Amino acid sequence: MKTVFRALTLLLLLAPSVALAHSGPAGHTHGFVSGFLHPLGGLDHVLAMVAVGLLAAHLGGRALLLVPASFVTLMALGGAPGFAGIVLPYTELAIALSVIVLGALVAFRANLSLALASTIAGGFAIFHGYAHGAELPAGASSLSYAVGFLLATALLHLAGIALGLGFAKLSASHIGQRIVQASGGAMTLAGVVLLARAF
Repeated sequence: MKTVFRALTLLLLLAPSVALAHSGPAGHTHGFVSGFLHPLGGLDHVLAMVAVGLLAAHLGGRALLLVPASFVTLMALGGAPGFAGIVLPYTELAIALSVIVLGALVAFRANLSLALASTIAGGFAIFHGYAHGAELPAGASSLSYAVGFLLATALLHLAGIALGLGFAKLSASHIGQRIVQASGGAMTLAGVVLLARAF
């Protein structure tokens, strides 16, 4: 638990300095900042990424690293066709479904295998990555933009893990478990609203 909080604190401290200390062309700085802010500006992205962290915290063990790592890795791959202007159909639908499914897994405290949890997270990550890549601002560096949205995503995962582990300490009275489950349920309902808006 202390390790997760230390890692989160370190990343939060480093993120602004990386953004401000970049000495390359303006496109690189603009790309990083735009990429970092992009996941934070969409409720669908925030909910899905925090849900991945909550799910990883629930599963524990190697899932704490591998489930978020699967998401981040496949999101990076998903960004490539977005940068290239390739059309990936049903992206908005898949992103809304990711909020519903990941939220439901948290709400029902699903005991998935590590492989299945990583596959589900990674599968949805492709669509999140594509959405980020497709919205690359004109003149921005695609590499810096990708680094920005990958870092923001990792921070959201860490936030979910920290919340999940923090509430787990209240497990003696089941209060923490119920709060996390209620959060998952709220995410699922939000995903249903997002899904309705996608049509």
